[in-house]
Amino acid sequence: MRKNCGISGTSGFGRRAMLGATGTLALAVAAGTLSAGRAGAAERFKEDPFTLGVASGDPWPDGFVLWTRLAPQPLAPDGTGGMSPRAVKVLWEVADDERFQRVVARGWTRAVAELAHSVHVEVSRLQSDHTYFYRFQAGGVVSPVGRTRTAPAPNSRPNSLKFAFVSCQAWFEGFYTAYRHIAEEDVDLVLHLGDYIYENAIDAMGGVRKTPVAAELRAEPMDLTGYRNRHALHRYDSDLIAAHQAHPFAVVWDDHEVEDNWAGDHSKHTDVDPAVFRKRAAGAFQAYYEHLPLRLPNKPDGFDARMYRSLRYGRMGTFHILDTRLFRDDQACGDGTKTGCEERLSPDRTILGAEQENWLYNSLGRSDATWNLIPQQIAMNQVDTDPGPGQSFVMDFWDGYAASRQRLFDEIDARNVRNPVVLTGDMHRHLVADLKRDFDRPDSPTIGVEFVGTSISTKMDGVDLDPSGASLLAANEHIKFTNYQRGYVRCTATAESCRADFRVLPYVTRPGAPVSTRVSYLTEAGRPGVQPV
Repeated sequence: MRKNCGISGTSGFGRRAMLGATGTLALAVAAGTLSAGRAGAAERFKEDPFTLGVASGDPWPDGFVLWTRLAPQPLAPDGTGGMSPRAVKVLWEVADDERFQRVVARGWTRAVAELAHSVHVEVSRLQSDHTYFYRFQAGGVVSPVGRTRTAPAPNSRPNSLKFAFVSCQAWFEGFYTAYRHIAEEDVDLVLHLGDYIYENAIDAMGGVRKTPVAAELRAEPMDLTGYRNRHALHRYDSDLIAAHQAHPFAVVWDDHEVEDNWAGDHSKHTDVDPAVFRKRAAGAFQAYYEHLPLRLPNKPDGFDARMYRSLRYGRMGTFHILDTRLFRDDQACGDGTKTGCEERLSPDRTILGAEQENWLYNSLGRSDATWNLIPQQIAMNQVDTDPGPGQSFVMDFWDGYAASRQRLFDEIDARNVRNPVVLTGDMHRHLVADLKRDFDRPDSPTIGVEFVGTSISTKMDGVDLDPSGASLLAANEHIKFTNYQRGYVRCTATAESCRADFRVLPYVTRPGAPVSTRVSYLTEAGRPGVQPV
């Protein structure tokens, strides 16, 4: 059985637990490109500072962003990761080979206390559509070796685009075994669609993990230190570290990175002043940036942040990544699941905000890609939760912002957007749906498809078809499939089709679960709609 990390503050695993996949410190030094003398850092680490691993993200045709955080004591209650306040010089290297005998780029950067000694290095001028290896050195210690890949050239026509997408990883509700399987997948990119952390208070034994959690780490985070600790708790996991080490990620937040069902500067608690909530959210935003491989344009400035952006993979696919939290109006009719809520139909309501809406429409309109992939957070298709003659909708979904959804569908139609495929998290279930011009008329045209991925661990083990899933199938003809187990979605896009394999684990309340494909669906290029494989 794999050794899990100790959550009381002492390391139960670390860089050396992953040496079978990454090579050893001895091998790295033997390659001749790193040495203690060349590191030049005044501080010498007595403990491994790379306990949270390494990561890469947001691939472009000529580069990517590299990430690590120096944290020899990642769960130190003061949020410092066991680091002193002074800055530390960090050497980074990119190579064609895992032993770093063919280094193609290297440089120095500084890890500063103001950003929790995190490092974000944007590497450029590399070869497109190419696999690279990278590592860091600080204070005489060499990091694990990560693997990443650049995107294809902008006008190239790759044979395929392979990616996975994930969401919702409550640390205290299950093990991250799905990430170990993702690390072994053959994919170009992993998309994380939100709920990278959960802000809920944690019991002394870490929920189903039965791992003691220090008292200072259990409370719901309310400030930067609290969110730093919560990210460190979720990151300090060997399976999650392995997935980041194996593939580049593109990440975007949802609600639990701050607070359940937050909307703009509105807390779910109606008595919280927006100014107070903005201060809390600013701490959450900064901790999110500090712990993930994001580029400088995504670095928040207090409550101001921009997470929506696009990634192009030649002419095969463009990812139009959305943020459905920061710019939305407050949920209609007091949130929750409601029947007969007229406010949700108001024509001026928005889930994206005017600026992001215009960016999305223009980004879709300019795209010459075969597949226009729209990673985002919450269900876009109509989700009637009442299997009877009435209708009932979740106000936090796009159903609570019906006019915003209709504007998007109108733009997709007017701009002749090619093959839109929406990729969604949040629901803690796999789900496949056709996107209809009019969901209340099953015979209306289908304009695209939506693939919803289940959670990594949230809601624990689950079942194949739960009662809520059965109700959704009965109430919504456009929903073709749902499953309530944990897992992820693996996709392959080609010139002919985009296929989604819905991967499931039989359990997550104990480690070591196998993975299998529960079902596969595809949509054909030029023929909107889903069909089982």
